[in-house]
Amino acid sequence: MSTEATLLLTLDLVGTFAFALNGALTALRVTRLDIVGVVTLGMTTALGGGIIRDVLLGSLPPATFSDWRYLAVAAVGGLVAFVFGPGLDRLNTPITVLDAAGLSLFAVTGAAKALALGLGPAQAVLLGALTGVGGGTLRDVLIGQVPSVFRSGLYAIPALLGATATVVAIRLDAYGVATAVGAAVLCFTVRMLGVRFGWNAPMPRTPRAQRPHGG
Repeated sequence: MSTEATLLLTLDLVGTFAFALNGALTALRVTRLDIVGVVTLGMTTALGGGIIRDVLLGSLPPATFSDWRYLAVAAVGGLVAFVFGPGLDRLNTPITVLDAAGLSLFAVTGAAKALALGLGPAQAVLLGALTGVGGGTLRDVLIGQVPSVFRSGLYAIPALLGATATVVAIRLDAYGVATAVGAAVLCFTVRMLGVRFGWNAPMPRTPRAQRPHGG
């Protein structure tokens, strides 16, 4: 296995665990589920974005199903959340950090894979962002919520930035461990700044309430 392939696999597996843990904990906060439900939602969060990406790329079967390590790592993340959920739920900041790390790693690996399979730069950026936000979107739909990526916080924007940095590095033949980590750090930093200062993506202006006219 080449160095680049090893890097992509390592980042993918770390991101898979981070997302599975965060996704399962989010499910525990919102609804009451048994072990099957918690692990399933954790795995959906961790693997959903990658599956959507691979299907759109025509890379079949998706890496999730052709490499047992993805399923195993996602299942372990979901099980950890189920077993230690009450204790982990108090660790809100570390869990948020894990989620930002998963978002960052997936945005990088998604964009890199899209370019490797021959897509253009713009398409690679979009697929990188989709890899990062897709699993969480599926999870929110399954638990009956408006996906968080559409309603609060800086989430998709950091993913787009990380994916863009990855594409630029690859197009300049400067992609490697340092630049991959740098792109992930960019995404991670913007996401955490948004959390720290309560930044949100631009929202439409709320129309002013019309005052009743006097008689």
